[in-house]
Amino acid sequence: MKLSDFWDRMDETFGRGYARSVAADHSLGQLGGRTIEQALAEGENAKAVWMAVCRAWPERVPSRLVR
Repeated sequence: MKLSDFWDRMDETFGRGYARSVAADHSLGQLGGRTIEQALAEGENAKAVWMAVCRAWPERVPSRLVR
């Protein structure tokens, strides 16, 4: 997954402004306690980060984006 695709999915899921806040402010256990921004900055695969988002917020992520 390209990073631009990742951010498109985040924007669609959380809204453009809130997506950046979620990425900066929420630590995820699936990412070793890192935030989304930290994981991406440290070279984590965007697809793996996206799947962590899907597991953390299953009620928010549209089912067609869970892949």
